[in-house]
Amino acid sequence: MTANFVTVDRLSPLLLPPDLRDWIPEDDLVHFVLGAVEALDLSCFHVNYRGSGSKQYPPHMMLGLLVYCYANGIFGSRRIERATYRDIAVRYLTGDTHPDHDTICTFRRENLEAVHSCFVKVLELARELKLLKVGAVSVDGTHLRASASKNKNVTYDRAGELSKQLEDEVQELLGKAEEADQSDSAEGQRLPEEIARREALKEKLEQARARLEERARKKAEAEQAEYQRKVKDREQRRGRAKGNKIKAPDDQPKGEKQINLVDQDSNLMRKSKRSGFEQSYNAQAVVDADGSQLVLGTRVSCCASDRQELAADIAGMAEGLETPQKVLADSGYASEEHVRELETQGIDVYVSTGAESRHQCRKHDLRPEHLRSETSKEPKAPWLVAMKAKLQTEEGKKVYRLRKQTVEPVFGIIKQAMGFRQFLLRGHRKVTGEWELVSLAYNMKRLWGLQATSS
Repeated sequence: MTANFVTVDRLSPLLLPPDLRDWIPEDDLVHFVLGAVEALDLSCFHVNYRGSGSKQYPPHMMLGLLVYCYANGIFGSRRIERATYRDIAVRYLTGDTHPDHDTICTFRRENLEAVHSCFVKVLELARELKLLKVGAVSVDGTHLRASASKNKNVTYDRAGELSKQLEDEVQELLGKAEEADQSDSAEGQRLPEEIARREALKEKLEQARARLEERARKKAEAEQAEYQRKVKDREQRRGRAKGNKIKAPDDQPKGEKQINLVDQDSNLMRKSKRSGFEQSYNAQAVVDADGSQLVLGTRVSCCASDRQELAADIAGMAEGLETPQKVLADSGYASEEHVRELETQGIDVYVSTGAESRHQCRKHDLRPEHLRSETSKEPKAPWLVAMKAKLQTEEGKKVYRLRKQTVEPVFGIIKQAMGFRQFLLRGHRKVTGEWELVSLAYNMKRLWGLQATSS
C-alpha cells in the first residue's frame, strides 16, 4: 500500500486562523518540532505523487506529528489519531486536520529514511547552537519488548515436526475435498479455507527453520577465523599440553534453538537471573557525556548481551560527527577485541571490570561472607587488570563517573517519563527505525530544554 501524501510549500499550522495560533504558548515544544522538520529535504520522504487515494497530508506535518506525539508519550497510531481531535497543540501542528490511524501507521513504516535525516539535522542544529561537542560519550543498552508474544516461540525440531504434521493434514483435507466435490456435499465449501490456513502455517514454519539455518551458517562463518587460530596454536604445542581437540563451529542449528513466528528477529531476553524472559530487542544508544546528554547514535541488536556491540555502536554514530575522544561503558561491554579496535582509532576507552558495581552492592549485601566473596573475584586477563588499574586512578574515576549520570538518565526518561517500553513495529529493520524515532523525539525534547535554559 502506498502512503498518501502530497508536497506543499508551507506547513498547515501557518494556514490556521490567528485565534487558534494564539492558544499555543510561544515557548511550546511544537514550534521547535515544526521548525526542525520543515528544514528537511522532501526527497527523503516516501510520497505518493499520483494524487489518487484517500485524503493526502503534507509529509513534513506527518513527521512532525509523529515526533511531537512520541515526545509526549503517545505512540499508537489510534492514540495519535485521537490526539488530533483532543490535544490543542496537535491540532495546531496538523492544521486542524485529522489523519486516520492507517495513514499514520503507513507513514511511520515507510519513512524511516526521513526519520534518520531529521535525527542528523537535530544534531547539526545542536552543534550550531554550541550545545553539542563530541568529546566523551557513554554507551549502554536496554531491553525493550518486541511486538510479539513469547508464547509464539517454536524450536527448530518442533517446527519440523509440525510442518510434517500439517503436510499430512493438507493431504487428508485434499482427499476429503475431492470426495465432497463428487458428492456435492456442503462440507466442501469450508475445506479450501482449512487447507489454505494449514498451508500458510506450514510455510511460516518452514521460513522459521530456514531463518535458524541461515543464522547458524553465519555464526559458523564468523567463528571460523577464531577456530583456525586455536587449531594453529594447538598444533604448535607438544604432548599433553595440546589439550583437547578443538571443536569446529557447527553450521547447523541445534534442535532446541527457538525462533518467534510473529517477529523472527526478536529473541527471548531477561535483564538478570532474577527476571523473567520476555520477547525483546536490545536497544543501544551512544550519548554525549559532555553536558548535553543528546543521543548521538542508535542501534538495535537481536542479542541479549552487549558483549559484541561496543565497536558497532561507535561506528553507528550519526554521520558528520567527529570521532569521540573517550568512550565509557559498563562491564557488559568488556570485550578485548572491541576495546582494542577502538584504541587503534585513537579513542581512550573506559570499560568497567565489574569492580565498581560490585563494591556498591557489597555495602548493602546481607548475605553471609562466604557467599559475598564470590562476587569479589579479581580480573585475571592482562587487559582487564590494566583496565582496572586505569579506572582506579583519579583521572579514571573522574571520567568514568560521567557514564552513570549521562546514559542511564536517558533510558530513564525514555522508558519512564515518555513511557516507551515496547516496539510497535516488527522486524529488525523497522524496529531500528522506530528506535531512532524514539531517540529523535527525546533529542528534540532535550534540545528544546537546553535552548530555553541557555537563552
